[in-house]
Amino acid sequence: MSQPLITAFIPGTGFPALDDYRSRQAALYSDDYGQRARYRQHNEALLQQNVSPQVVFFGDSITDGWDLAQSFPGKNYLNRGIGGQTTAQMLVRFRQDVLNLRPQVVVLLAGTNDIAGNTGPVSNLDIEENIMTLTELATQHGIQVVISSVLPVHDANPDSSDLYAQRPQARIVALNRWLKGWCAAQGLVWLDYASAMTDASGKLIAAYADDGLHPNADGYQVMIPLAENAIRTALARSTRHADLPIDLPGV
Repeated sequence: MSQPLITAFIPGTGFPALDDYRSRQAALYSDDYGQRARYRQHNEALLQQNVSPQVVFFGDSITDGWDLAQSFPGKNYLNRGIGGQTTAQMLVRFRQDVLNLRPQVVVLLAGTNDIAGNTGPVSNLDIEENIMTLTELATQHGIQVVISSVLPVHDANPDSSDLYAQRPQARIVALNRWLKGWCAAQGLVWLDYASAMTDASGKLIAAYADDGLHPNADGYQVMIPLAENAIRTALARSTRHADLPIDLPGV
């Protein structure tokens, strides 16, 4: 006897494009909420090589869309971004995609999709607690943490209006203030993209993102030296070496 088809009810957000995205993601959320399958095979291959990346960039689409090999030629930097993800999803895959790989440094960039409600309503406190957990886990594993500011958003063209409306400027500013304070309190490295990419009205400088949110080539060019300086600071604090063998039970 065949099983009845169960259709999930996805509450509306008031943004048709976001509602469509959430509806299309529903099956994925039920089967692989953290999207661990995305990097699983590549992670296993790295473990077999028994060599760790020096730095893991961990985040959402802003990280996912960043060509690290082009921006940081010759560097042992690994991209572990997944478009659309929230901090709760990142927690699910953090051990597989960061901790088990034993980098010296992890660069965290997250929170914009939580504010937008990609996986449902999320408060700034929820985001902060998830970031706290990510950083505490990394620190316990001897990994230096770089926390990036959430990028502002602009509404300079019709394509950007919804992305801007989904991410209230006041929430981004408040979250970045907390993130900076958390870094200071915990001795983490603060990577402030926002100050260099914000215009006089508090929005993302329009020339840095065509859709209002995701950096274009010019946007990433601004981010490259800021990231390099933060990574340099973090590496100076690290007592580990990038070529240490990985020793994991069952591998």
